[in-house]
Amino acid sequence: MEKEFLQTINEHQGIIGKVCRMYCTEQADAEDLFQEIVLQLWKAWPRFNRQSKVSTWLYRISLNTAITGFRRSRTRPVFRPLGFDQDNYAEPPPQRMDLQYAPELQQAISTLNKFDKSLLLLYLDDKPYSEIAEILGLSVSNVGVKINRIKKRLKEILQP
Repeated sequence: MEKEFLQTINEHQGIIGKVCRMYCTEQADAEDLFQEIVLQLWKAWPRFNRQSKVSTWLYRISLNTAITGFRRSRTRPVFRPLGFDQDNYAEPPPQRMDLQYAPELQQAISTLNKFDKSLLLLYLDDKPYSEIAEILGLSVSNVGVKINRIKKRLKEILQP
């Protein structure tokens, strides 16, 4: 069971990294969130029934942990569940990105609420509306409406 879990984390570690970067501005917070997500995934692993895609399951738990459950605590011990070291699994930086607008875009995204950040993350990851709906517990039509509202809001912020 442990080997299969670690293999799944290795294959899909980019999902966890994306969620951590979306919700944390400080590296230490991102590392703590990464650990918390892996812990929550491990706890949920025995109940994963394979009815949905692994990536859908990973996103759902990762986003739920980031949105509702994660609170940084200085008294929380630092550990690496199952000997897993996230430093070895950092997602490489994008090959090409227009950095001219990156700070403004990051600032605009930071104004979104946690749920809208989740929706935007999945949309930018080219997830189909049906999968976004399954991950976030929305209807497919509601996903489309919310994405359009987020785009409009970001456009208003970036082009006053």
